[in-house]
Amino acid sequence: MNTTPLAGRAALVTGGSRGIGLAVARALVRAGARVALLARSRAVLDTVVAELGPLASAHTCDLTAPVQVDVVLPEALQALGGRADILIGNAGVFPLAPVAETSPGAFEETLQANLVAPFRMLHAVLPGMREAGQGHIVTIGSVADRHIFPGNGAYSTSKFGARALHEVLRAELTGSGVRCTLVSPAATDTPIWDPIDPDHTPGFPKRADMLRAEDVADAVLWALTRPPHVNVDELRIARS
Repeated sequence: MNTTPLAGRAALVTGGSRGIGLAVARALVRAGARVALLARSRAVLDTVVAELGPLASAHTCDLTAPVQVDVVLPEALQALGGRADILIGNAGVFPLAPVAETSPGAFEETLQANLVAPFRMLHAVLPGMREAGQGHIVTIGSVADRHIFPGNGAYSTSKFGARALHEVLRAELTGSGVRCTLVSPAATDTPIWDPIDPDHTPGFPKRADMLRAEDVADAVLWALTRPPHVNVDELRIARS
């Protein structure tokens, strides 16, 4: 059994310093891939890279700031040997508020973080993938990309948009050698829940009843390691 099925592959992981992004980065490194991690906190990224070892590199970037992306992305690609075979679009924010209490600015910020920033990353790496005739784009979605919940006006809008972008990509990339997968987990116990404190807030699942970040990472790795002629269009993951 091949324990390093992604050896020689290069991956960009956004939001790689914690939660699902960190779990995915660990899974990719264990599978032999080189990984460039993008996140806002340099100190946390440095700690993660120290854990992951020489296959990982840290790149501090606010993905909602185009100027930073334009500077940092070439550096990350250079650390990967000049190319990305895998893009894991994971970074995002999770604001909760009724529509009437969501300011236009907060709505725009959510779309920037959860939809525009992933598009910017995708736009940068997709031409190289198409030219190489291979690559894999994984979008981390959410149960909120297909189900509506109160207080999710900004978040669900961004995740429904990410689903739509994935579907367009899938239609455009068929036969190109570039694959794309939407991984949509139910509530997952990550630090994104810390400000909400779901254990003590009515209407939310308890953290003990949520998925683990490692569950989502396992699904991502499974999709990435299917034979080249197999595209896993979508994975929906829930707690059994």
